[in-house]
Amino acid sequence: MTILLSTLNARYTHASLGLRYLQANMGELQAQTKLQEFVIGARASDIVERLLAHQPRIVGFGVYIWNVEETTKVVALLKRVAPQVTVVLGGPEVSYEPEGQDIVKLADYLVTGWGEVTFPALCKQILHGPKPLMKIHAGVQPPLEDLITPYDLYTDEDIKHRTLYVEASRGCPFKCEFCLSSLDKTAWPFDIDHFLGQMEALHARGARLFKFVDRTFNLNVKVSLKIMQFFLDKLAANPDDPVYAHFEVVPDHLPEALRESILQFPPGTLQFEIGIQSFNPEVQTLVSRRQNNEKAAENIRWLCDNSHAHLHVDLIAGLPGEDVASFAQGFDKLVALGPHEIQFGILKRLRGTPIIRHTEEYKLVFDPYPPYSILATDRIDFGEMQQLVRFARYWDLVANSGRFSNTLPVILGATPFANFMRLSNWLYETTDATNRIALEKLAMLVTQWLTLEGMSAETAKELVRSDYAGQAHRARQQVTKEVPGKDGAAVAASGRNERQARHLAA
Repeated sequence: MTILLSTLNARYTHASLGLRYLQANMGELQAQTKLQEFVIGARASDIVERLLAHQPRIVGFGVYIWNVEETTKVVALLKRVAPQVTVVLGGPEVSYEPEGQDIVKLADYLVTGWGEVTFPALCKQILHGPKPLMKIHAGVQPPLEDLITPYDLYTDEDIKHRTLYVEASRGCPFKCEFCLSSLDKTAWPFDIDHFLGQMEALHARGARLFKFVDRTFNLNVKVSLKIMQFFLDKLAANPDDPVYAHFEVVPDHLPEALRESILQFPPGTLQFEIGIQSFNPEVQTLVSRRQNNEKAAENIRWLCDNSHAHLHVDLIAGLPGEDVASFAQGFDKLVALGPHEIQFGILKRLRGTPIIRHTEEYKLVFDPYPPYSILATDRIDFGEMQQLVRFARYWDLVANSGRFSNTLPVILGATPFANFMRLSNWLYETTDATNRIALEKLAMLVTQWLTLEGMSAETAKELVRSDYAGQAHRARQQVTKEVPGKDGAAVAASGRNERQARHLAA
């Protein structure tokens, strides 16, 4: 009577923390519970065949915005060829507004919200009776100390080749209306000493890449300092075998004690994801986002000028109340601060988020299909929004990739948004494509653009060549230098740090 836990990850290098939490908390059913992950893009028939090879009685699927369409096909096929298998769904995509969702109609049961208590209880009923009468089961949220954490379920293969997701806390105290975390009442911390003991065990097994999923890592500075000291101790003890930590931080909260800790991290070991989303105070108020913009800008500038932390800073286009001119102003301000990467996102209507309350007043039009991206607002029409979507894609290829570090400042000039938008529009007119553009072709196109802008052909070629040839070589040296490569770690680390290494080599 095997119970299978499964999901379709966005990439192989992603390892599902949620499924491992379920597996760790299965209690007496854990011995018969197995985990099998797939990657989006796999054929539904191949996935179903591999699932059925375990002869499962129950299959539980983790459903997210990035995999719901493909998981729907898998569930439909599974129920057609093996109707005796009970399908249970969970995850954020199906936890809200489940009515009308095709995948929910196909499944036997749905657990909404937290699943560590409710899913095992549901499985017991399915296997031993009495059979549950209700299809939808609201997840029980237990105290965090009652949860069994899943870190020992990361396999040696996971440790060698995949990102290890960890969490020192759950939830978020902020109420930003575009985010599912706005539905949380607060943030709940795990016992820090117990948590660090588990991180110690992972490190002893060879783990070197830790990605924290905490929404507000630096909210409790005492806890943040303890965690960062853990990594600093590992770096001091093993400088030739460094750890790498990724945190999501609140942009306007960087007290002196935290700054002093950050300064101690060497290059290539610390990454911050910082959500700005918008610099427009009226927009921030409209979507219930509390943020001191001056303090946030000061902190980002300080991190860029003084620390070795690699910075990913997020902006969202299409928020209610913001037009292109306002977004451009915020974008230019952020470029001037100098983060390594600007993650240019397009607003998405995540199921259950309060952003929907602005639909009528601000004429928000969302794509009805995942990932439910904004198509138009009263301030940005459909054509302009499509231009922004293409801008985001080309920005990732040219700017965030780190492949054009010498050329990018020339492209951006004194008005970064306007100048890159002109390049973006030209690239689309020239190629009619926003993906599958080979690096050689992209370099040629950027060179051609520079000559159209008035640069001599030879100067443009030399400028792009300084990035295209030299930068890639220096990045390879940086990755090799940072990661000595033992027990398979070199392959995983090379892939995960390649983009960051290009920025470090600039």
